[in-house]
Amino acid sequence: MTKLIAVLGDQLSHDGAALRCGDKGTDVVVMAEVREEATYTGHHKQKLALTFAAMRRFADELERDGWHVRYTELIDNDNAGSLVGEFARRAEEEGAEEVVTLAPGEWRLRQAFESAPLKIRQLPDDRFICSEKRFADWAEGRKELRMEWFYREMRRETGLLMEGDDPAGGEWNFDKENRKPAQPDLFREPAPTFRKDALVQEVLDMVEAEFPDNFGSLDEFNWPVSRAQAERALEHFIAHNLRDFGTYQDAMLAEDRLLHHSILSSCINLGLLSPREVCKAAENAYKAGDAPINSVEGFIRQILGWREYMRGIYFREGPDYTSRNALNHKRDLPWFYWSGETDMACMKAAIGQTRDLAYAHHIQRLMVTGNFALLAGIDPRQVQDWYLAVYIDAYEWVEAPNTAGMSQFADGGVVASKPYISSGAYIDKMSDYCGGCAYDVKAKDGEKACPFNSLYWHFLDRHRDRFEGNPRMGLIYRNWDKQKKETRDAKLKTAEAVLAKLDRGEAL
Repeated sequence: MTKLIAVLGDQLSHDGAALRCGDKGTDVVVMAEVREEATYTGHHKQKLALTFAAMRRFADELERDGWHVRYTELIDNDNAGSLVGEFARRAEEEGAEEVVTLAPGEWRLRQAFESAPLKIRQLPDDRFICSEKRFADWAEGRKELRMEWFYREMRRETGLLMEGDDPAGGEWNFDKENRKPAQPDLFREPAPTFRKDALVQEVLDMVEAEFPDNFGSLDEFNWPVSRAQAERALEHFIAHNLRDFGTYQDAMLAEDRLLHHSILSSCINLGLLSPREVCKAAENAYKAGDAPINSVEGFIRQILGWREYMRGIYFREGPDYTSRNALNHKRDLPWFYWSGETDMACMKAAIGQTRDLAYAHHIQRLMVTGNFALLAGIDPRQVQDWYLAVYIDAYEWVEAPNTAGMSQFADGGVVASKPYISSGAYIDKMSDYCGGCAYDVKAKDGEKACPFNSLYWHFLDRHRDRFEGNPRMGLIYRNWDKQKKETRDAKLKTAEAVLAKLDRGEAL
C-alpha cells in the first residue's frame, strides 16, 4: 500500500523518523512550496528564499538517493495553496490512503493536520536531543522551570562536556567569562561565502517577483542551502571562530555584524545539521585543545540548553502561550521596527542589520530591540509577530518562548525569574553604538537623554507592585528610592514624553 511521506520545509534531514519508516519501492515523498505557509506571517525575503532553495536542493538529493519525489513549486498552476490541500491532491494522484510526517514545530500546523480530511500521521520529531515527553517528565512537579537545571540534566544524559560525573573544567557555566566588549579587528575571520548557482538564483528571482513588498533585502543573501554547505559552515566556525566565540558573544560592533558567531541556527532549524553533531564538533575542539572551555560551554549551552529548553516550554505550555500578556502591555509596535528610521544608533544598527541579513545575534535581539519593546510597553504579540517575520531562523517553537518568555516577560515568569531590562549603560558597555548616537547615553533625563535611561525607570515604577518583592530586583528599587524626588520626577517626565511620541507615531 502506497503512503505519502511528507517532508516540510524545516524537516530537511535524511534520517528523520518519517523517511526512516518509508519504503523507497512503494512510497512517495511529497514536498510543496505553498502560499499559505509563505504568507501566514510577512516572512523576510531571505527566509523565503532560503527555505525554498533548501527544499529544492533536498528534493534533488532524495531523488538521487532513490526516492520517488512529487515536488510542487510555489508558482505551479496546480498548486493547491496549502499543505493539507497538496497532501490531498497527491494522495488522490498516487492512490495513497495515509500521509506520514514529522510533527510540525507549530501548534497551528499540528491542529490543521489533525482536522484534515485525510489521515495524516504525525510522528514525534526525533531530530531534537530532548523529546517533548522527556521535557514534560523533567518539568512535572517543579515549581520553577529554570533552564540551568534542565541544561545540567541534558549534560549528564548526553555526556557532553562531562568528565565522569563532573562538568568539564569544574563548572557547569562559564558565562561570567563571556561578557567582554569587542574591538574592531581587521584580521577576524569573516563568514564563508556560498555561490549562488542557477537553482538559488531562480529562487531569489521568484521571491523578489512574488513578494516584492516583504521586509528585507535579498542583496546580501549568503546562506547554506544544502547539507554539504552547512557542513562547510560548521567546519569554518569550529576552525576559525569558536575559540573567541564565548568571550565576545555578547559584544556588538556597528561595522562587524557577525563577530565570532557561528551563523548556524538556520542550518540547524532547517534540519541541514543536527544539534547533536554541532555540539559534538564543539566538544571535540575543546578536547583537542583548539578552543577554550568558556567558548565551547557557552556555545553548547545555546543549543543543548536554550534551544532544547525553549522547544520544551513551547509545547508544554500549549497553544495559548503566544497570547499571554502578564504585564498588560498594549502599545503598538513602533513603525521604525520595520523602517529602521530612528536616531537611536543601537536600534538603527540592529534593525538595519536585520533588514540586510535577516540576522542579529542574541544580545541584539534581547537587549536592544527586545529591551526597548519591553521598556516601552509594546504589545507582546506584536513583538512576537515581528521576530517571527524578520529572522532567518525564526520558527514559532523557538521564537515564541524566547520572545514571550525571555524577552517580554509576557508569560509572567515561566521562563525568566525577572525581566531582562537595562538602561543605556549596558548597551554602551557592550557595543560601540553609543559613541555616534544622536542621544546622550550618560544623560538620564531631558530631550537628548538616551530613551533607554528614562524608560528603564518608568518600567520599574509602573510595575513596582509586581517586581519590588523579587529578590533579584529589590536592590534596584532601593536605589530608586534613594534618588531625590525631583530626580525621579524628571526621569519619569522624560519617559512620558518618549512614550507620547511613540503614541503619536513620531520618530525617536
